[in-house]
Amino acid sequence: MSDLGRAKDLLHEKATRTLVLVRGERVRFFEERGVKPLLALLGEGADVSLWSAADRVVGRAAAFLYVLLGVKELYADVVSELAMGVLRGHGIHVEAQTVTDRIINRAGDGPCPMESAVENTDDPGEALAAIQAKLASMKK
Repeated sequence: MSDLGRAKDLLHEKATRTLVLVRGERVRFFEERGVKPLLALLGEGADVSLWSAADRVVGRAAAFLYVLLGVKELYADVVSELAMGVLRGHGIHVEAQTVTDRIINRAGDGPCPMESAVENTDDPGEALAAIQAKLASMKK
C-alpha cells in the first residue's frame, strides 16, 4: 500500500484523528483541530518533506503550511478549491473526498478565519505570518 493510502486509512481508523503523516514505517498522529498540528510541526522544525499526509479539512491557510512543511502528497476529506490551487501550484499531489468553494468556520455562520487571514497573499512565508497574527488576535 502507498504511503498516501496508508495515511488515509489510519486517519479514518480513529474518529478523533485530524492528521496523519506517513513515510515508510514512520507514522505521526495528531488530534488537534485546525492548523495547530501544522504550526507545531513547523515550530519544532520537523522534517516531513517527502512525507504523505491525510487531513480532515484543508483550506488555503493549511495548504500554505503544507507547502512550508514540504509534504509530497496529501489526501483531505474536505479541501477548498483555493487550497487545491496552492498545493498543486507548489507541486504537491492532492486527492480529496470533497472539494468545496470555501472552508466555513466552526460555528457554520461564515468563512474560516484562517482562510480570511491568507486571502491577500500568494506567498507561503507571508501566509504563515498572517496565520500567526490571526491566532494571536483571536486569543485576546
